[in-house]
Amino acid sequence: MKTETVDGAVLETWTVDEVQSAFDRNEIVLIDVRTPQEYMFEHIDGALLMPMAFFKAGKLPGQSEKRIVFHCGSGVRSERVARAAMDAGIGLIAHMEGGMAGWKAAQKPYIGTNMATGAPQKVEAA
Repeated sequence: MKTETVDGAVLETWTVDEVQSAFDRNEIVLIDVRTPQEYMFEHIDGALLMPMAFFKAGKLPGQSEKRIVFHCGSGVRSERVARAAMDAGIGLIAHMEGGMAGWKAAQKPYIGTNMATGAPQKVEAA
């Protein structure tokens, strides 16, 4: 995990493996900031959707029980949203390095779309 301190707030950048481990242990809330269309096509099972276009830092839950980790397609939008959360006064926030592309490259399980039927389907790790 990489950390960066900006004006007293801490931005953490987690690896895909760190996110999966913490998510599997129910220690984090994983928030997908991609568009609804991207999320419907493929997403990490159990991740919540809060598109960047509609992001409101004040509506985020507290982090007393679980840390918030954002993710997107590549890591760019999630870092932007994490920095916006910091600007809104959240002192500790995280995002996943590499986004969904990194998750898939690491062969982590996710919900994809069956191209023959259009139905969601689990895509398991290889």
